[in-house]
Amino acid sequence: MRIREMREARGMKQRELAEKAGITAAYLCDLEKGKKRNPSIALLVRIAEALNVTLIDLLEQKVS
Repeated sequence: MRIREMREARGMKQRELAEKAGITAAYLCDLEKGKKRNPSIALLVRIAEALNVTLIDLLEQKVS
């Protein structure tokens, strides 16, 4: 997932994104660090909407 990358590209703080997505900043932090795995699709959709991106964009892995 590219949550942190997309959040930072938009100049958003974790707390701001968490509020928009309806989750705690601590949970968002854990997602970004990979400590929490397998979030629900519904949660990922809320995060994508808060970032104004598609779910595909959020989940897409960068190829080097």
